[in-house]
Amino acid sequence: MDAKPPKRRTAIENGETGEDLVLATLIGNGDDLGPLVRHAFEMGRPEPLVQQLKHLMKKKEVEIEELCKTHYEEFIRAVDELRGVLVDAEELKSDLASDNFRLQEVGSALLLKLEELLESYSIKKSVTEAIKMSKICIEVLQLCVKCNTHLSAGQFYLALKAVDLIEKNYLKNIPVNKIKIVIEKAIPIIKAHVEKKVTTHFNEWLVHIRSSAKNIGQTAIGHAASARQREEETLERQRKAEEMNMYGMEFVYTLDEEVSEESPLKFDLTPLHRSYHIHACLGLQEQFREYYYKNRMLQLTSDLQISSSQAFVESHHVYLAQIAGYFIVEDRVLRTSGGLLSDEQVETMWETTVAKVTSVLETQFSLMRSATHLLLVKDYITLLGAALTQYGYKVGSILEVLDKSRDKYHDLLLEECRQQISNIFSNDTCEQMVMKKDADYESNVLAFHLQASDIMPAFPYIAPFSSMVPDSCRVVRSFIKGSVDYLSHGVNCNFYDTVRKYLDKLLIDMLNEVIINKVHSTGLGESQAMQIAANISYLERACDFFVQHAAQLCGIPVRAVERPRAGLTAQAILKTSRDEAYLALLNLVHSKLEEFMALTENINWTSEELVQNKNDYMNEVVFYLETLLSKAQQILPLDALYKVGSGALEHISNSIVAAFLSDSVKRFNANAVIVINNDLKMLENFADERFESTGLKEVYKDGSFRGCLIEARQLINLLSSSQPENFMNPVIRQKNYNALDYKKVGIICDKFKDSADGIFGSLSSRNTKTNSRKKSMDVLKKRLKDFN
Repeated sequence: MDAKPPKRRTAIENGETGEDLVLATLIGNGDDLGPLVRHAFEMGRPEPLVQQLKHLMKKKEVEIEELCKTHYEEFIRAVDELRGVLVDAEELKSDLASDNFRLQEVGSALLLKLEELLESYSIKKSVTEAIKMSKICIEVLQLCVKCNTHLSAGQFYLALKAVDLIEKNYLKNIPVNKIKIVIEKAIPIIKAHVEKKVTTHFNEWLVHIRSSAKNIGQTAIGHAASARQREEETLERQRKAEEMNMYGMEFVYTLDEEVSEESPLKFDLTPLHRSYHIHACLGLQEQFREYYYKNRMLQLTSDLQISSSQAFVESHHVYLAQIAGYFIVEDRVLRTSGGLLSDEQVETMWETTVAKVTSVLETQFSLMRSATHLLLVKDYITLLGAALTQYGYKVGSILEVLDKSRDKYHDLLLEECRQQISNIFSNDTCEQMVMKKDADYESNVLAFHLQASDIMPAFPYIAPFSSMVPDSCRVVRSFIKGSVDYLSHGVNCNFYDTVRKYLDKLLIDMLNEVIINKVHSTGLGESQAMQIAANISYLERACDFFVQHAAQLCGIPVRAVERPRAGLTAQAILKTSRDEAYLALLNLVHSKLEEFMALTENINWTSEELVQNKNDYMNEVVFYLETLLSKAQQILPLDALYKVGSGALEHISNSIVAAFLSDSVKRFNANAVIVINNDLKMLENFADERFESTGLKEVYKDGSFRGCLIEARQLINLLSSSQPENFMNPVIRQKNYNALDYKKVGIICDKFKDSADGIFGSLSSRNTKTNSRKKSMDVLKKRLKDFN
């Protein structure tokens, strides 16, 4: 066993060739011999390869044999050890058998216990699952009870929350199939019940909110009216401050920070929000939106219909307040309902309303016949606009209707004022107004700036005008107020020019027309004509007050209307009417004077005796002129007084000249000239005295009443002159007879016969002076004939 293995022979000793080495190397490396075998067969030389393989096999057998010899001892030792292991294994097997027997004896009892334990675990699992199922059923049933309780209490949102909880968390997991089926059937019924109840409550709210819209609108319009009143009071205080500062009086104007005590509009939208939210929970959000919009549009359509059983002027408050309340509610819904209404829907509602309201207003305004009714409706419409503007609604189209009806309103207002003015003129007695206390003076004089002085007069005070003036001023003032009230708060903010235009129309087409008709009316006396002329002058003065009053009401500074060309056209028209009244007065005075004078009847033109006493007619003329000028001095301005006085005296002068020219006077003598000269002197003395006593002398320093008698005076002077032929002297004529006409002088001189009528007239004695004057007169007559 200890023999040593034989030594390896070399390749040469064993007869190994190179091919054998290659083949041995491939086999030793475990390489694939396929290519080598394929190559040998392809070359047609498989035998050498077979020989090589056999040789290699023999070689490997030798090596195996040598290896076995080398490890034989170790193998024998290993076998001995394996036998010892087998003995030990038998012993172990015996021990295992005995242990297994003992284990089987003990394990049988434990196995029974284990089976019992497993059965207990199974029972526990079943009980646990039963408890879990019971809990689920209990929780579901509890939610069902809560749902029923909420439904009974009307708490539909909580009921829906319970139903939603059952659907999401329990419905698929309910272990009892019958309970699950019952709940599945009950859920749609509950939802339908909730929808029906909520819809019923919502419909009740629709009815309630529609009935409340009128009160909501009236409250909002009332707030707008209060705000407007506060604004007007503030502007009035500001205007007074500006006026006082303008007149040099210190006045501090402060803005009072008044906190409005008006509470916000309160109305309950809770039912609407609840209904909308519950419908959202039911997945009917879009359906509810359409339902709400449709029903509110139906309500709006109904609200926009005017009452046929009541006049619009009586029902417009309710009509417009209902509309205002409707859109105030819609604005609140739009802002608080979270998408229930869209801006486009509200805009559609508003456009529909504007179109209908404008149509209604245009129709109703066309039917109205009272300016008061128009103004009443207009005021409420502007308040409606002010109230809804605060909520973002555009009211321009509605206010434009008011602007379109502007002319009609003013035509009605002008007609009403014309009737009032006509009644005032018809009832006016044309007597000076008597005021017994300062309150009357303030309301009739100071109120219209008619005072001549800022000093309060003594009472009783006799005004220079009749009651027609303050009464007419009150009508004009009310017209201005009515015009401003209609034009204010409209489309145009600057409407002063419009007010002034209508004011001019009132004064020109109404007041002035009535004045002209009164002036031209029959049966008018001198005192009445004089009083009317005086009244016109005070109405003309009141025009400045009218302009200032209109400016104040329009919010225009007074200084802006005190500029040149800022007055009324009516002032010039009234001035023309005043001149026409003066002309009518003078015509009446002339007619009266002609009645008094009647010179052709009152004078003995060919009297042989000289009458030294003044004629009675001249006393009547002077008395009449005294009364006329005294009255004129009381009520007329100085320029008018001068016109009346100068016109009357000038007419007397013309009447004297006309008497000499009259065809009924065939001849006159020096005695008649002397009588008329005496009357003329009396009249000249009266003219000088009245010109000075009336204060005209201080105003018309270069004029006089005596100058109005110049033609008659120069004629009498010519007829009384000792050298009447000097009339033909240009220098003397220009100095002493410039008012006389050649033709008139010629006619009058032809009638002048300086001798008494009678058959013995040619035999009467004459003095030298008379003869020379007669010769001079004859020369004048001849030269005038030649000249003419």
